Amino acid sequence: MTVLAIDQGTSGTKAIVVDQAGKVLSIAEETVRPAYLPGGGVEQEPADLLASVLDAGRRAIALAGRPVEAVSIANQGETVLAWDPRTGQPLSPAIVWQDRRAEPLCAELSTHRDSVAQKTGLVLDPYFSAPKMAWLRRNVTADGVVTTTDTWLVHRLTGEFVTDVSTASRSLLLDLDAVDWDPELLDLFGLAGEALPRIVACDEIVGSTTAFGSTMKVGGLVVDQQAALLAESCLEPGTAKCTFGTGAFLLANTGPTAVRSTSGLTTSVAWRARGETPYCVDGQVYTAASAVRWLQDLGFVGSAADLDRVAAADPQGVLCVPSLAGLAAPWWRPDATATFTGMTLSTRPEHLVLAVLQGIAAQVAEIGALVEKDLGQPLTRLRVDGGLTRSRTLMQATADLMQIPIDVYPSTHATALGAATLARLSVHPQLTVAEAVPAWVPETTYEPAWSLDRASEHRARWRAAVAAALPQE
Repeated sequence: MTVLAIDQGTSGTKAIVVDQAGKVLSIAEETVRPAYLPGGGVEQEPADLLASVLDAGRRAIALAGRPVEAVSIANQGETVLAWDPRTGQPLSPAIVWQDRRAEPLCAELSTHRDSVAQKTGLVLDPYFSAPKMAWLRRNVTADGVVTTTDTWLVHRLTGEFVTDVSTASRSLLLDLDAVDWDPELLDLFGLAGEALPRIVACDEIVGSTTAFGSTMKVGGLVVDQQAALLAESCLEPGTAKCTFGTGAFLLANTGPTAVRSTSGLTTSVAWRARGETPYCVDGQVYTAASAVRWLQDLGFVGSAADLDRVAAADPQGVLCVPSLAGLAAPWWRPDATATFTGMTLSTRPEHLVLAVLQGIAAQVAEIGALVEKDLGQPLTRLRVDGGLTRSRTLMQATADLMQIPIDVYPSTHATALGAATLARLSVHPQLTVAEAVPAWVPETTYEPAWSLDRASEHRARWRAAVAAALPQE
């Protein structure tokens, strides 16, 4: 069976055609650039998102040169828009997960922070869907429906009105234990009475489409980070991965238990397939590849491929807190800004480049330590994917600071391959989840080169830099 898997992400859309053995037959990519606005706004043009899905999907199928049976989609997770359900036309820009304009709304609801966390497993923060949905209703339009982008894209392809359970669990509107929309949460965010999509399993066929040529089934819907968790075979409790994309996202499987974090992390549905619903705990770094793009814009590097060539061997005391879009877990400070410390007249661009990479790695290491606390067991190794895994400097810094081996997934298409796995499950009900995930071995493994003392000292200095950089509340 051949499937088309689409990874609709923040910076672009990737489409791959995969055969039944998990071999990638073709790849097509389309760039999508968010608009970063004053005041913390981050938007995308919905028409660009749809065009990128259609163009990438059609090109991938043409390149593969063989019939495709099913289409799956992995989505951004928390990006939302308003749209007309009769025509499918957008009524607002897509408000990206990085957007911070709903922060005042979250501040209004701050007394409900604990109860929201207990019910949803999430933190009351503009990162998640509901605050942005409410912001759209207050500031842009009261017309149509307001949903995450996956619902709109699937509607444009099939006419259906659905979202998958993993995406719904990122909304702040889902009762995590009941795995259903919660009326009290809808009322809390001023969204009572809104038409919400039907929640579907990740291995469910939701409709069909002719948008890519012949009639194809549409199934295998999933949020992007959970798709990568599946592709990297994190099927057992305690297994973990980190995707280094626009941001960096570390997720660990917790099995059938929806663990409530005691350390500022979040808990979501990993996926629902074959009638089972494993959960995951996760932490987020808002700026990873986007921080590298910032370095490019400043002229410090020509592209991400230059990172290892440009980065200094030693930062000469320079530390970076790369919170260019605020800090997520465990600080949850949207007002945080980026800082460099330890600079002198001898500091050069190569020191700043290394400091940024070590700053990204330090955030991941802090999240990893908190994941261990919530799991009640140490992480023994970390599986990683995403474009920035090509940077040896960043991967070695991550291994050094986490003090565990880092296994690099052998493909840069983990998210799409996870979606493809779910597409296979949706079409072939006899397959188990483990059977549907293609076997893999690490492309590279990075072992820690630093001593535990050196790693601990660096992380302590970096945490102090974070504390000094945070605005006083």
